[in-house]
Amino acid sequence: MTSTDVRPAPSAARARFIDVHYHSGPDAYVRRWTASEAGERYARLGGWVVLKNHLGSTAAQAWEARRQGLPVSGSVVLNDIAGGLDLRAVRQAVVQHGEDSGLRLIVHLPTVTGRAHRSRLARTPSHLLLADGLRPLTVTGEDGTLRTEVRELLRMARDLPIVISTGHADGREVRLLVEEAVRLDTPRLMLNQPANPLTGLTCADLLDLASARQVYTEQTALTHLLGYQDWDDFSAVLARVPRLVYSSDLGQTSQMDIEEWQTNTESWFTKAGLDEARITEITRDAPLRMLGA
Repeated sequence: MTSTDVRPAPSAARARFIDVHYHSGPDAYVRRWTASEAGERYARLGGWVVLKNHLGSTAAQAWEARRQGLPVSGSVVLNDIAGGLDLRAVRQAVVQHGEDSGLRLIVHLPTVTGRAHRSRLARTPSHLLLADGLRPLTVTGEDGTLRTEVRELLRMARDLPIVISTGHADGREVRLLVEEAVRLDTPRLMLNQPANPLTGLTCADLLDLASARQVYTEQTALTHLLGYQDWDDFSAVLARVPRLVYSSDLGQTSQMDIEEWQTNTESWFTKAGLDEARITEITRDAPLRMLGA
């Protein structure tokens, strides 16, 4: 593609919905679509997608996809394989992400923590080097307090175009992160799929944590699809939690594709009794506020 072939940059502000959590390949596990292939499908649906990768950054992939006119932005996951809680990895990803999307880069704290949990997902490592899994890393040290690097990341988020995500922190660590974000006046903190078994927060917990104005809560479809979250809690979170960001957490070859997720989403929202204003809030407006300037 030459400079004259670059398509006009898409606008998230014009998207019908924003999915802040979709896995494309290459990743730690085999995925259904590449970044561009996923972007094409979201474009056809009138949506926007934020790509996630347990191996590290999707910032450059997202930039490349936008050069093709596709509605894609990125994130970086600070797992050990990507260098861990290294501020340089964040700065590099911010640069690679560029400024043309007008959206913040999501910075996920570690998602591989080494805590005991048998996933219900059927998935295949993407490379022989990953056959034994990834080396774990947590946001707290042996003394149970937040690592210095984590505190620095929360401070860093006041000045860089990023949103800190809690990754797969456990429930106690999430509370520590919220407390520190409040203390440091970090503008945005996303609670990453908090119903997953590694975190284990219920709707009642989330309502309490949402009293902090900078807290955005992610509700993924996958936690409900895998049976980690029953219907009552899933529907209550959809209806009641402020600053809620609804996402898919899909991309696995064993799970539904993007179009089927959208169809199922419409059914779930109807069953939960959500009105159009609430649907627009959790699928578009809240994600846009969280990611926007």
